[in-house]
Amino acid sequence: MLSAEQLAFYQDNGYVLVSALLTPQEAAMYRRECHALIERLSKLRDVDATWGSARELGDDAANTQVLHCHDVQFYSAAFSRLIVDERLTGAAADIIGPNVQLHHTKMFIKPAEKGSPFPMHQDRPYFPHDNDSMIAAIIHFDDAPLEKGCLRVVPGSHKLGALPHVQKGGWHLSPEKYPLESATPCPAKAGDVLFFSYLTIHGSGLNTSSEARTTVLVQMRDPLDPPTVRAHQSRGQGMMLQGIDPSCCTLQPSSERSVAGAAMGMMGS
Repeated sequence: MLSAEQLAFYQDNGYVLVSALLTPQEAAMYRRECHALIERLSKLRDVDATWGSARELGDDAANTQVLHCHDVQFYSAAFSRLIVDERLTGAAADIIGPNVQLHHTKMFIKPAEKGSPFPMHQDRPYFPHDNDSMIAAIIHFDDAPLEKGCLRVVPGSHKLGALPHVQKGGWHLSPEKYPLESATPCPAKAGDVLFFSYLTIHGSGLNTSSEARTTVLVQMRDPLDPPTVRAHQSRGQGMMLQGIDPSCCTLQPSSERSVAGAAMGMMGS
């Protein structure tokens, strides 16, 4: 799905923006699904997930919001179809390899005029893996210009490896050493998808525009890349989005095979 130029850009910079992966009509449909889901959930629980570390970015971030839902595919079948869309999984496979496994999904809506920022960070501290195969795909359902608080990245920072983070309302890097405003903005259009390594330093600014910024983030990994620490476990984690899970095909001890075989026999009868 990715061109040679796109893949080379990703390898050099740790991110790549794929334009128009979804059509404008598809993006608009998913946007409606996101906002309808948040409206339903807000009647049942608090959906504001503003990060404590946002306060590190100054007083302007103090009274902001980000509306959020984990594991969106369990709330709407539209998102179940989205995460196995071959346009998405094919691009991920070009980066990770032929086997693409789900780690988790998250929906974020940054409300108009008060959408929360997030300081610069790597995703690795939240869910470290032995081989660092983890990538994220941010799927944009409406335009995300600079004034909407689009993602910002430090190109090539994935080559630095894991960096020490401050754990204060969420993992983040020192705002003095990694100021948000010095990072490279990645403005996007509805339907664009931004892929990046979980080692790539990134963050996002305030949404000061008159419109919400609506995205779904999908974290994916190679199924042969084990978690270093059991953290951030989510419903649906381990689901294969493309290819197979080779780790499930290892030979079982004979006792386990006999039990499994007997169980299959009973199911067949």
